[in-house]
Amino acid sequence: MVKSFRNRELWFERIAEFKPRTIMGALNIDLVDIDDEHIELRMPITDAVRQPLGMLHGGASMVLAETAASIHAAWGRDLSQVVPVGIEISGSHVRSARAGQVRAVGRIAGGDGEDLVVHLVEIFAEDSGELLCSARVTNFYLKTNATMKSL
Repeated sequence: MVKSFRNRELWFERIAEFKPRTIMGALNIDLVDIDDEHIELRMPITDAVRQPLGMLHGGASMVLAETAASIHAAWGRDLSQVVPVGIEISGSHVRSARAGQVRAVGRIAGGDGEDLVVHLVEIFAEDSGELLCSARVTNFYLKTNATMKSL
């Protein structure tokens, strides 16, 4: 049974285990940092995440934002009892990027922490530090009796 944990090293190990069979593997999304206050993910801008004009696809930014919020929503939770599932996402794309790495930084913005959690996730161009996207993601804690095998 998976219990609540806040062990960073264990999280890095577990993410590395399931990454190859998820969208994180397909888009080469990496966990950079996680703690009670925030999460950071990194993703390279490759052809897999570009739109036809060569810019970072807005949908790829939304995938990155939801991935950050969902992983952080699971942080410290007993995943044999509840599983965070995304129920709402919105984002504003304020700048574009064509190359390099992007970094998503997510922080809890609200929710009751029992049934819902809302994250604000900002996505930056790593080389310039410019804000590319600001997203809001809501996760619902789905009660379950099944043990999560992926985390």
